Amino acid sequence: MLRLSNLTAGYKPFKVVKNISLEVGRQEIVSLVGPNGAGKTTILKGIVGIADIFEGTVSIDSIDITRKEPERVAQLGVVLVPDDRRLFPNMSCEENLELGAYLEEARRRYRDSLDVVYNLFPALKEKRKQLAKALSGGEQQMLAIARGIMARPKFLLVDEPSTGLSPKLVSSLLKTMEALSESGVSILFTEQNAYAALEHSHRSYLITRGEITLSGLSREILLSKSLISQYFG
Repeated sequence: MLRLSNLTAGYKPFKVVKNISLEVGRQEIVSLVGPNGAGKTTILKGIVGIADIFEGTVSIDSIDITRKEPERVAQLGVVLVPDDRRLFPNMSCEENLELGAYLEEARRRYRDSLDVVYNLFPALKEKRKQLAKALSGGEQQMLAIARGIMARPKFLLVDEPSTGLSPKLVSSLLKTMEALSESGVSILFTEQNAYAALEHSHRSYLITRGEITLSGLSREILLSKSLISQYFG
């Protein structure tokens, strides 16, 4: 289990999120929803050791990873897919995937991971020799997530997967994340599209002005007209 307890994080000297407590269980998909600037990305960066943590703890399977170096966090099975994708544009699709398998265990199981990725994203197999910069926006997002999978994470953190994508592609991508969860990977993702996030997650946390203002089972929130009206308009 990935657990945050009373986490206050940001970028010195500024505190962006305060007293954040949340959990992600095995094979669970959890969404962080809220407006732009609410602090969703900072939570993910705090988990992997990029943002500054002022108070609170982060743990994975009872191992304290608070303020650990990003490399150590990755070794323990937590991988972040950033919102700007960070692909290598002048390298091929498959070369980008190969770079994702940088951990020792991931290198040993490279071929197995590649089969998993191509099964989840057939379009990437078709375009494996193309340069990353020649892919469409949706394909680049697939590639970014696929590269994260190549590290063989226990917990995959995905920041704003729907950015710049059409509604059809968003739905397809989130359904693929559901399939990934069923294969054994736990997922925590941020999303401004609250309805899409609620439809494709088990539980959800609403972040407003750096604090959690609502949490619960996604399906219950979707069924509650009063909650939808109050928090999502």
